[in-house]
Amino acid sequence: MKKIYQITEDGKKELEAELTVLKGRRGEIADKIAEARDYGDLSENAEYDAAREDQGLVESRIAEIEDILLNAEIIKAGKGSKVALGSKVELKTGKKTVTYAVVGPVEADPLEGKISNESPIGEALMGKKVNDTVTITTPKGEITYEIVSIK
Repeated sequence: MKKIYQITEDGKKELEAELTVLKGRRGEIADKIAEARDYGDLSENAEYDAAREDQGLVESRIAEIEDILLNAEIIKAGKGSKVALGSKVELKTGKKTVTYAVVGPVEADPLEGKISNESPIGEALMGKKVNDTVTITTPKGEITYEIVSIK
């Protein structure tokens, strides 16, 4: 059974751009391997080992991105009155206000304000409406947010 990856249109574009960059690095890595091979004995050649490891990492990421794009389901931005995949949610706790985009796990990047629908915050927000309060348990304790807006 194939895994379906839920991503936004922006997330798809970001993955396609990363894939282009990684595929462009293939030639550079092949040159490094060839150059390191010229140094002689491969069993004690750190440059060769590093270039091969780099090649393995790049090829793994290329395969991962290709699989995600092949099995992607595009999330339409949530325009409803409830929090759903693709929604941008503005939350308020005390005087602090934060905005999160609820995305699939593939795109999640909390530092950029993109939270997964499978994360504790994402799960707590799903299906909630404006003015609802949500209590989320974090390592630092419980935090209560009020949903200010859903875009």
